[in-house]
Amino acid sequence: MEAAPIMLNEEEVRKRLRMEDLIPAIADALRDLSTGTVLQPLRTVLSISPHNGFLGVMPASGRALGAKLVTFYPQNKEVPTHHAMILLFRPETGEPLAVMDGRLITEMRTAAASAVATNLLARADTKTLTILGSGVQARSHLEALRLVRSFGEVKVWSPRNAGRFAQEFNVHVARSAEEAVREADIIVVATSAITPILRGEWLAPGVHVNAVGATRPNWRELDDEVLHRSTIYVESREPALKESGDIIAADKELIEIGEVIAGRRSGRKSTDQITLFKSVGVAVEDIATAELVLKANASAPRAGGN
Repeated sequence: MEAAPIMLNEEEVRKRLRMEDLIPAIADALRDLSTGTVLQPLRTVLSISPHNGFLGVMPASGRALGAKLVTFYPQNKEVPTHHAMILLFRPETGEPLAVMDGRLITEMRTAAASAVATNLLARADTKTLTILGSGVQARSHLEALRLVRSFGEVKVWSPRNAGRFAQEFNVHVARSAEEAVREADIIVVATSAITPILRGEWLAPGVHVNAVGATRPNWRELDDEVLHRSTIYVESREPALKESGDIIAADKELIEIGEVIAGRRSGRKSTDQITLFKSVGVAVEDIATAELVLKANASAPRAGGN
């Protein structure tokens, strides 16, 4: 008789998932994606027009086999904007192994991917981090980026809740996005903006930008000047060109971050170069994270055990 798949809720996922372990796992997944050892079709997105939401279906097969079902309701106020479930299967037989909540996985793997890019692309002497946004991605990025760079100052700006975020994490509040961004060494754009919120005229030479929002072809979070001034890195060219309004508008060469990890393409070439990692989120990141959780679950002590 087949064993029933393991079921893990968000709190159980949280107990088993550490950002320190996740960042190298995401680096491995992105290298595998760029070197052709991952099967990953474009995500299917269903628009739930009556409720201003979206349902995405994201399968992948690499070191693990699985799929994520994710909803995105950007107007949610009392509940998170993203909800997800991830299913893992045994690659050799197709047997279901696990079903786990994917909301936290989505939150953490997004920041982990930005940390991978930051470690490869940001200058080694960075001192100032700016975060545009104050939601779950702002929180997760703060945790992840502190693992790959040291900061003397962290600034936050958002249309709402920046003060609360700053108080919780002991960082500085900026009065405007421009004030936050000028002179920053690393910038995270993690808002729900659908029109440009970051302007290229504000960018200091040598800055690295992680942009993780505006994942629809008609949405933007970066203006044309940001795109013009930046060397652009992505997780995967095909989904970025289909799903990101910023990448569509850029109309320029894209470098996959996995190609840099594999040594096939260059990262930063000069101290003044502006680098941009534009993330849309890809299924292999979710599946790699879920596999990490499943392995941690297998080694976790059982209640009543010795």
